[in-house]
Amino acid sequence: MAIVLPLLSVSHPKVPGKWKNCRYADFSSKKGTISRINKMCAITTSKSKKIVWIWTENKQVMTAAVERGWNTFIFPSNRQDLALDWSSIAMISPLFIEEGRLFDLEHQRVAAFAEVSSPQQLEQLQILEEQADNVVVDLLDWQVIPAENIVAAFQGTQKTVLAVSKTQSEAQVFLEALEHGLGGVVMKVEDVGAILDLKGYFDRRHEVDSLLNLTKAKITRVQVTGMGDRVCVDICSLMRPGEGLLVGSFARGLFLVHSECLESNYISSRPFRVNAGPVHAYVAVPGGKTSYLSELKSGKEVIVVDQRGMQRTAIVGRVKIETRPLILVEAKVESENESYSILLQNAETVGLVSPLQDEGYQRTTIPVTSLKVGDEVCLLVQGGARHTGIEIKEFIVEK
Repeated sequence: MAIVLPLLSVSHPKVPGKWKNCRYADFSSKKGTISRINKMCAITTSKSKKIVWIWTENKQVMTAAVERGWNTFIFPSNRQDLALDWSSIAMISPLFIEEGRLFDLEHQRVAAFAEVSSPQQLEQLQILEEQADNVVVDLLDWQVIPAENIVAAFQGTQKTVLAVSKTQSEAQVFLEALEHGLGGVVMKVEDVGAILDLKGYFDRRHEVDSLLNLTKAKITRVQVTGMGDRVCVDICSLMRPGEGLLVGSFARGLFLVHSECLESNYISSRPFRVNAGPVHAYVAVPGGKTSYLSELKSGKEVIVVDQRGMQRTAIVGRVKIETRPLILVEAKVESENESYSILLQNAETVGLVSPLQDEGYQRTTIPVTSLKVGDEVCLLVQGGARHTGIEIKEFIVEK
């Protein structure tokens, strides 16, 4: 009896006029050959999404990849037996390497495959593979600069270029080179951890395209306090008016603290800096987590958020902790009894972001030195209980 398996993949290559069908494979042949016997149901692909193909002979890696939505796998031409075995337990789309090409189930060419170790080989690849819609490149010992060369070389073409990567950090270089990055990566790994790390990276990228539900909160109390150790967070990106970091004394309510991007009479604009608050405060970091301001250091990541709630990830370049006078700010959300608070340096250059107005003049920030009861600011309300920065379900009282 023929074994008919659907091989629909959300990670199909972006080939115009090809791979636009659900494919079915018949493994009934005694030799285990693979052939298509039916095709139907059109699918679409998004050019904005990055492609991930997996190159492995480890069954655990295959399982982890499929569970995370990556089911296009590369096999040597002599390992159809492995493709047959895996297709009996999971819906995968096999591709086979043969004479510098990648072929699909119908033995139709899907991509060119080349090992590149010099600029001359890259130029030769462009000439030889002008008709290839997809190009898989193994850069061998090359790293960052070649990735940029490849992005530049194929920019403006319709080709989708994928680079062979052995780690998540290497894949990240290829996916972000010259801002746009390559069209995707081929993860050649035998370690499940590399798949988990790559999925975590894509989850963080996805956050950039999502909006946080910021809430309007009214100031209920402003009180000058004593001295404390406050943290200035300098990131490796420039911030625009309306952007800042989410900070709070309690994780259940984080205030949007404005950056120092605005010009003032007191100090020059520093669009990379947020004077964020004392060392004990929580700050939002990627993955829906929080970190103490005292834990931030060079190389760590934080979430930059604007008035609309649009978020992006930024790398911390430097942290400055100095003793300064502080001011206590408390606020409440309408129809709630919960009170939220934050301590900030008592300075004219430190401010909270005000909510977007329906019409008229859009104020972006209110300096803490001008803050008064009744003013409205942006607040992120979330679960309060945290363990190592991760939200958990448990009873907690903070005041």
